[in-house]
Amino acid sequence: MKSYAAVDLGASSGRVMVGRVDPDSLELTEVHRFPNRPVRTPEGLRWDILALYAGVLDGLKAAGALSGRLDSVGIDSWAVDYGLLDADGALLGNPVHYRDGRTEGVAEKVWATVPADELYAATGLQYAPFNTLYQLTAARSTAQLAQARRLLLIPDLLAYWLTGEQGTELTNASTTQLIDPRTRRWSYDVAERLGIELGLFAPLRQPGDPAGVLRPDVLEETGLTGPVPLTTVGSHDTASAVAAVPATGERFAYICTGTWSLAGLELTAPVLTEQSRAANFTNELGLDGTVRYLRNIMGLWLLQECVRAWGEPDLGALLLEAAKVPTLRSVVDAGDSAFLAPGRMPERIAEACRASEQPVPVTPAETTRCILDSLALAHRRAIEDAQRLADHPVDVVHVVGGGTRNALLCQLTADACGLPVVAGPTEAAALGNVLVQARAHGLVGDLPGMRGLLTRTQPLTRYEPRGGTERWRAAQARLAGD
Repeated sequence: MKSYAAVDLGASSGRVMVGRVDPDSLELTEVHRFPNRPVRTPEGLRWDILALYAGVLDGLKAAGALSGRLDSVGIDSWAVDYGLLDADGALLGNPVHYRDGRTEGVAEKVWATVPADELYAATGLQYAPFNTLYQLTAARSTAQLAQARRLLLIPDLLAYWLTGEQGTELTNASTTQLIDPRTRRWSYDVAERLGIELGLFAPLRQPGDPAGVLRPDVLEETGLTGPVPLTTVGSHDTASAVAAVPATGERFAYICTGTWSLAGLELTAPVLTEQSRAANFTNELGLDGTVRYLRNIMGLWLLQECVRAWGEPDLGALLLEAAKVPTLRSVVDAGDSAFLAPGRMPERIAEACRASEQPVPVTPAETTRCILDSLALAHRRAIEDAQRLADHPVDVVHVVGGGTRNALLCQLTADACGLPVVAGPTEAAALGNVLVQARAHGLVGDLPGMRGLLTRTQPLTRYEPRGGTERWRAAQARLAGD
């Protein structure tokens, strides 16, 4: 068996996992987990990138202690955010957090130059205020951007510090709103019209490409025996997670659950129609020429923020109480940007229910049930819309990521969609990361082969719908104001 380290960075925590792989087995062990806490400075909300890098180094040291030797390392993280380097390759300040308010009102300025329908037809990306394109537009007049000679997305920045090599991984680049999903190359027309210098980006890399070897100082600090190659993986964590969906065939939908819910389909070509834009679907790039056709939903961020506001109560007990609350008592639009910023989440959910003349949740259990019902309803809407817009029917919904631990959410999603839900694997992003590294070394084959290995080796739980889809349809219509 070969050993691979998967650095998997989420919006609230990071982890380093060791995957041990041969053609017939796949084992994953977490060796280090560390918090990812953004910092609010006088300039705004920033990522503590040095703390993240320290966590990565500590994780690689732990991975080496477990395995003795690493055959490769891969890095995936959240999307859209970046670091800027000066002419000497030094970082120009901490990367801006996508929840920072600097992009407020920027989209309208962009659309005055490139109308929203033209932008979608060129890039296929749904509107989100934090897309890299809007961030760069907001930063246009800053001294920091004027000094910059290189822009590296978060996993590429960490890869640069580990190896000294610079590149831009394609699946993550596709979230910038500067990639043409048909050609899988930069959209030079969009960039030129908006005054964005694509020369800031390092050359594009594909998942599986070599990305250098760990530098001598990194080997010394981590205790690893070199050479240790860095392998390019699907560095957008959703790309890695979708690669680890244990599907058999093509008639499936997926929901990558965590801080966000990414619900959609895997396609062979983008859907760039006006109807798709109006439905706010995105066309992000995946492995082996695939397109991740999905909708971004606020996800378990809503519950995470509430739990934080309540003083971190026991989540298991909270979910048991939430299961006793009547279904669909109150629902909110889980995709509403009103829930994007941190703070006051229980109050904001109560305010949304009050404004829509629904029963206002009072207890933590009622608020939790409102969130989970709302997420299940958003999953239903996204999967229904995706099938219609892409003309791609599905028979099953695969739920991967942290939400697989939430049995109530999985069951409610099956009920809402009227389809069986297969939950697992939980660490899908890390598994997809590991499998791309293993494939680069010839241990596994194509995407179906990777998924077959997952199906044979990973625990999966199946939830059957319990009926009552009419209630969900009525709640969906009520929320839409129909």
